[in-house]
Amino acid sequence: MSTYQQFSVNRKSPAYWRVTFQNPPINLLDPDTIFELLLLLDQFETDPDLKVVVFDSADPDYFIAHFDMTRAGEAQKTPKETSHPAWIDFIHRLATNSVVSIAEVRGRARGVGSEFTLACDMRFASQEKAIFGQPEVAVGVIPGGGSIEYLSRLVGRGRSLEIVLGSDDFNATEAERYGWINRAIPDAELDGFVDNLAKRISTFDKQTIREAKKLLNRSSVPEISEFMESRTAFISSALRPETQTILAKAIQLGLGKQGDFELHLGQGVGNLE
Repeated sequence: MSTYQQFSVNRKSPAYWRVTFQNPPINLLDPDTIFELLLLLDQFETDPDLKVVVFDSADPDYFIAHFDMTRAGEAQKTPKETSHPAWIDFIHRLATNSVVSIAEVRGRARGVGSEFTLACDMRFASQEKAIFGQPEVAVGVIPGGGSIEYLSRLVGRGRSLEIVLGSDDFNATEAERYGWINRAIPDAELDGFVDNLAKRISTFDKQTIREAKKLLNRSSVPEISEFMESRTAFISSALRPETQTILAKAIQLGLGKQGDFELHLGQGVGNLE
């Protein structure tokens, strides 16, 4: 059994696991996170009993803050050879494998954190404590980890443009109204609701779950080629000198560090010029 540095796995039953993310100080996602997520997927896909996995966070302020831009230039490691980049491989496999994935969101899920939740099959969030955002455009880059593809399917063109081009924060109630998440649930009820749903699904026949998910995916899961197009745009935009200047200013103001800038990132990135 693999040992994880950023994740703990609570096997509630053979059919139902909870996976908790913890990468202090603010739960940034980095290349090591992706490597561990791919290891987890290998376990999901080979376990004969597993039917449903809930992802949550040990940090009440951050589900996944965003990608660690100080490590953006590192080569992505993968547990086994793949024809696709590591993150694209992860989000596509998460959506298309037979295990049902549920994101239970407290705190901030921005950038790749939002994209992680979008790749999950379902998203439930704390009404009081969850914040969602795609702040990339404000710092000069194109979202390249699945949000463009998923948001256009979930919330429509106009709201996708508002989310991506506005680069602002959205609370859970707004995200629910837009269709970004399944439900915003009072914080005191969130754990119980998600736990009951996961337990319920875990009692059903695995083959039936697999076939239902496969059929539902036909109109809702983007093609690899779509993800790759956005990833290419992300890389190209990230390498522009203008983007490097904006990112340097954001990092100086507190991007990727504990503090008010990260807590109120939607407001912060709107005032970089």
